[in-house]
Amino acid sequence: MANEANRTAFVEIQGRMIETTGKLKQVQTQMRNKEGEKKRAYLTLEELRQLSNDTNTYKSIEILVRFVLEPKPVLMEEQEQKLKDSETSIASLQTSKEYLEKQMAEVENNLRELLQQDPGLARQIMSMSVA
Repeated sequence: MANEANRTAFVEIQGRMIETTGKLKQVQTQMRNKEGEKKRAYLTLEELRQLSNDTNTYKSIEILVRFVLEPKPVLMEEQEQKLKDSETSIASLQTSKEYLEKQMAEVENNLRELLQQDPGLARQIMSMSVA
């Protein structure tokens, strides 16, 4: 009876670990994307700062290879907002990442405790993964 309960607990813990790992990878990918957006906005701002304010500039529109003529101050404002938005998103994603890392550590501890309580279960798992 206890052996079956331990197997059920193991399957549940394994499912939580898989789910948490997936969420953590997703957050890390989102963070990388936001870091890229932040870097592009920063670099664009650096280039725009070198131009006079009355310079008209071209702004790319979405992923299409199209450009629109814009006054420099408009483009500067948009890039500054992108930079701020990226920083805010990164901070939020960092909080999510830390939370998920704590969840992962908790799941790993639960799994470790379960395997210490039932060495037979640990042997079964090892024989399944080796085979």
